[in-house]
Amino acid sequence: MTADLGELRRRIRAAKYMDEAALVDSMIDGYPIAQVAASVERQAAKLVVAVRARPEEHTVLDTFLQEYGLHSDEGVALMCLAESLLRVPDAETMDALIRDKVVPANWGVNILAILLRCWSTLRRGG
Repeated sequence: MTADLGELRRRIRAAKYMDEAALVDSMIDGYPIAQVAASVERQAAKLVVAVRARPEEHTVLDTFLQEYGLHSDEGVALMCLAESLLRVPDAETMDALIRDKVVPANWGVNILAILLRCWSTLRRGG
C-alpha cells in the first residue's frame, strides 16, 4: 500500500498531537509481530542446532570467554567495555575507548593475542 507524498504529509500532520500510547498501539496493531517473532525464533533455533552439532570446534570467542569469563574482574570489565562499544558511533571512538580501558590494565600476556584474534575475526565478519 503506497501513499503519495501529500497523503503521507496529511497523515503526519494528523498524528502530530495524538496521544502517544494510542498511536503506538495503532502502529503495533498493524505490524505482523507474531510472524517476525516466529521467524527470529526459527533462525535462532537453526543457529543453536548448528553450533551444538560441532562441539569439538572452539571459536576465538570460546577461548576468550574461557580466559576472561564473568567470574573474574577482567571478564566483568570486558563485558562493560563490550556494552559501551555497542553505543559508540564510529570506529575512531571505539579505538579510543579500547585504548582507554584495556591498555592500562594488567591483563597478562594472553590478552593481546586473544584481543587481536577477536578483532580480526570481527573485522572479517566471522
